[in-house]
Amino acid sequence: MPTLIKMPKLSDTMTEGTLLKWMIKKGDSVEMGQIIAEVETDKATMEMEAFEDGTVHEIYINEGEKIEVGGKMVALLADGEDASALDNADDSKAEPKKKETADSDKDSDSKKKETGDASKPAAAPTPASQPTTQVVDDGARVKASPLAKKIAKDKGIPLSALKDRGTGPGGRVVKADVLKAAEEGVTARPSAAANAAPTSAMPTIMPKVGDDDEVVQLSTMRKIIADRLLASKTQLPHFYLRMEVDAGPLMELRKQVNASEAQRESGNKYSVNDFVLKATIGAAVAVPDVNASWNGDSIVKFAKIGLSVAISVDDGLVTPVIKDAANKSLLDISKAVKDLAVRSRDKKLKPDEFDGGTITVSNLGAW
Repeated sequence: MPTLIKMPKLSDTMTEGTLLKWMIKKGDSVEMGQIIAEVETDKATMEMEAFEDGTVHEIYINEGEKIEVGGKMVALLADGEDASALDNADDSKAEPKKKETADSDKDSDSKKKETGDASKPAAAPTPASQPTTQVVDDGARVKASPLAKKIAKDKGIPLSALKDRGTGPGGRVVKADVLKAAEEGVTARPSAAANAAPTSAMPTIMPKVGDDDEVVQLSTMRKIIADRLLASKTQLPHFYLRMEVDAGPLMELRKQVNASEAQRESGNKYSVNDFVLKATIGAAVAVPDVNASWNGDSIVKFAKIGLSVAISVDDGLVTPVIKDAANKSLLDISKAVKDLAVRSRDKKLKPDEFDGGTITVSNLGAW
């Protein structure tokens, strides 16, 4: 059966990629696991492997072009296979399937319970049996189960309308409470702010470009970096803490460690950055509230420390993650950073090495 290789989702936030370089050409034989292309994603430039054997019959995208996740990239034919079989190619082989999580299974089961047998059409409620009560969402904090929140959002019911309706433990709003409110016709009524006349958005101030000025087009990575920085600055609460420290003792310790017999046996030379990373991990262990993230209407305190290390590359900045960092020694951290730095610049990082970060350290270098 012919295989259509499509653009895979190489990161959790990727929607499109840029084909930077083909490692194959029409007529080449390809083996499973062979590097066939370099692709720039929203996080880094990565090598893309073939996941089937075959001969390259057709290449659908040129170097430098962008393609959405799921878009056709290349067609492979097996030995002796006719090109006409491409019309019936199995698209399910085009990109790796994503493993479903237990949570998605739970959501699916919940939906089945809510909707009942899909083969039986639900009876439409009559206007007389379902009066409408409009409620303004006043932003009040309401305890509710994740499933209850999801159903309320789907049905357009503000949680503030369920503040005194919770029948779960401690007055917690559960699924049954939301469904009952829906039966009673509780809906969201736009607030006064929402009804106010929209204000005109501030125009973006664009530079005046002269004839001799150079306009540099952004790569996918730089665009994403700009978008993420803007979102971080405008959507997350910020506070700043600055302090000066005497690094003299640290420099002395580094000198002693690098001169030790254990260091000579390991063949590893420790940098100042290694000690800063280890100190960050120690601080996150001592003060767990630091190892947390804003989640819209809640705070997530992470059980493990995923240390994101900012590494400069030719076209921007990447932040691969040292996972379960609290259980790693100074030597482990030092070796891991060196390895990540080399593979970042050689474009050898894997997608899962960008996931799981809970705290980030960026070294601005010498001042």
